[in-house]
Amino acid sequence: MVNSNMLKGKIIERGSSINEISKIIGVNKATFYRKLKCGEKLFSVGEAEIISKHLILSDEEKNNIFFAS
Repeated sequence: MVNSNMLKGKIIERGSSINEISKIIGVNKATFYRKLKCGEKLFSVGEAEIISKHLILSDEEKNNIFFAS
């Protein structure tokens, strides 16, 4: 399960946007929002890695965001 609030916070903190991140991982904005809601789709490992690199997330931040329970 994705910690969507933490991810959105890091996106803002790093001066990025949902639109920018969705383009970087190659999905449209609506799909990105569905992934944030953990509805029908989740972020793939590759997408999580791309987002993590773009936002310069530490290993702890990656785990807290993409592997939240």
